[in-house]
Amino acid sequence: MTTIYLVRHGQASFGATSYDQLSPNGELQAKLLGQYFNKILKDEPYVVAGSMRRHQQTAQLALAEYFPEVPVQTLSEWNEFNHQQVFSRYEPRFNEPALLKQDVAKESNPRAYLAKIFEGAIQRWTGGDYHHEYDESWPHFKQRVETALVNLCNELEKSKPRYAIVFTSGGVISVAVGKLLELNPDRTFALNWAIANTSLTTMRLVGNEPQLLSLNEHHFIKATHPELLTWI
Repeated sequence: MTTIYLVRHGQASFGATSYDQLSPNGELQAKLLGQYFNKILKDEPYVVAGSMRRHQQTAQLALAEYFPEVPVQTLSEWNEFNHQQVFSRYEPRFNEPALLKQDVAKESNPRAYLAKIFEGAIQRWTGGDYHHEYDESWPHFKQRVETALVNLCNELEKSKPRYAIVFTSGGVISVAVGKLLELNPDRTFALNWAIANTSLTTMRLVGNEPQLLSLNEHHFIKATHPELLTWI
């Protein structure tokens, strides 16, 4: 029976010109994850990663701790939605990442402020009235992720590895879990906001059907280096 580990990438570079690269903190998170895999995985895993830089960097740093020679299959179907576009369609000035970071830094509770913006932007994206304004609409993103999960499960059912690891993003993980739990968009993206960097969400494959085992496991960071724990 295969256990699937869905991994959210390490902390990326919020507010930088390019978000899509790990911060120094994110690099340390990825190494801690690899050390944790060293403790819990007994066989070489089947590995997939999205094509985004933060996915690839997280995979490389984590696997270097235990499985440096394992092949990584790169599939863009596991890429995140365009969060910058989703934010900027909600508030055009946020097309400049530095302006969003600037606004967040001014707040007494930056996380709560960003959560409010995230909620409004996601509701606009998923609401149904503005699908035509996005390069990838909510229905298309949802279908892409659900298809990626089905394709993965079908492949694993054939090859039957003991473990599979997918390096991806919080939105992708939320949609996959939302599909299994039959969540609406609001509840799906409430999960997204809670998923920690390099956390593990696990599924058990029964035949070619995934069953949720755990969500957002990050105790391996919290118990050893809580100062590294991040959600953005």
